[in-house]
Amino acid sequence: MRIFRCVTLLAATLAFAGCSTFSGNDSPSFPAQAKWGLLPVVNYSQTPQAGERTEQILLSVLSEQGIQPQVYPYVESEDLILLDDRKRYEAALEWAKRNSLDYVVTGSIEEWQYKNGLDGEPAVGISLKVISPANGQVLWSNSGARAGWSRESLAGSAQKVLATMLDDLRIE
Repeated sequence: MRIFRCVTLLAATLAFAGCSTFSGNDSPSFPAQAKWGLLPVVNYSQTPQAGERTEQILLSVLSEQGIQPQVYPYVESEDLILLDDRKRYEAALEWAKRNSLDYVVTGSIEEWQYKNGLDGEPAVGISLKVISPANGQVLWSNSGARAGWSRESLAGSAQKVLATMLDDLRIE
């Protein structure tokens, strides 16, 4: 009976581990008193506004790490070019430079969907990076992906991915 429990526990652990993937480089130490900003998260998924949804979740996960970033201002314009994520990112990076921010967090969404099938599992793929706005240098980056369980939400899966990725960010 004990062997059966051990084998079952091992199988469950392996199955759960197969649902998530993370990769990235070691984080340098970032000073806790630094001025942080949050730039747009570029949406490469097929789901409209997945980047904006991720930004909102990212704000709360960053606060758990002790980071209270300034958020780039939303610019209302009749110019449709501002609907382009890349243009929004470039405008926000200029805003970060003008405001002398030390570091900014940004990233991209590669996947944000419920998979087809009976279970409709949530699937998210997210990349994050910390950039020095002064010179555009990427100081840290990490990527994560997760397929959740059938009754889990996309936002819940994204929060788990973001929290795991940001656990690697060293704030001192």
